Amino acid sequence: MAADVIDFQIHGAEMQFIEVELDPRESAIAEAGAMMFMDAAINMETVFGDGSAQEGGFFSKLVGAGKRLVTGESLFTTVFTNGGHGKARVAFASPYPGKVIPLSLAELGGELHCQKEAFLCAARGVSLGIAFQKRIGVGLFGGEGFILQKLSGTGLVFVHAGGTVVEKTLMPGEKLKVDTGCLVAKMPSVDMSVGYIGSVKSAVFGGEGFFLTELTGPGRVWLQSLPFSRLAGRIHQSTPQTDGRDTGEGTIMDNFPELFRRR
Repeated sequence: MAADVIDFQIHGAEMQFIEVELDPRESAIAEAGAMMFMDAAINMETVFGDGSAQEGGFFSKLVGAGKRLVTGESLFTTVFTNGGHGKARVAFASPYPGKVIPLSLAELGGELHCQKEAFLCAARGVSLGIAFQKRIGVGLFGGEGFILQKLSGTGLVFVHAGGTVVEKTLMPGEKLKVDTGCLVAKMPSVDMSVGYIGSVKSAVFGGEGFFLTELTGPGRVWLQSLPFSRLAGRIHQSTPQTDGRDTGEGTIMDNFPELFRRR
């Protein structure tokens, strides 16, 4: 199935959203809950699986849903179709601070591997699947697990990354060491393995852990400066551990009544 050709515009800087323009009967697929706003002519339909097997039977849809379940995504995706006679727009928002990366699968050889939960939306006709990691070490220590999302087809896909995004092109045999979790997406030609950080002292006191992800070219990779796991960890560290009790703010007098309640 050939993907729809869609126009788009990315808005914002740190908290971006993407506005997709659809011609009559064109569609875009997105993760459940990603929609920000849409024109009245847009029809929204929740489908079982990834939306690419709408013309297939129940078994095809079941396989698509199973692939999404394995990658930790919802069993359902949402298809937005322009049911009017003119152009109509629908917008999708990023789930946390970062950038939206537009990528053409036709220019990337028809396939892209990305981390789980990185996919935001795509043109109808793009298939969402799974890409297993061949090396056990990558699955256990690489930060991305045994499974990556596989986006295949010829249309546009939009991937979300945390913080600032950098794209690097690796030559054949060229290696790049990446902190686990900072990899957003890569071409299938890029080999991914795990390397030991070097010494116990660096692992224990360097703050980077015992392992790094090693990427070997040829191919293009996309990296993020702020993985969501790192952001969530910093928020958790800054949150007072009070077992649900209100600790108050300001001076010591804010907690004065609490002293009597505990006696």
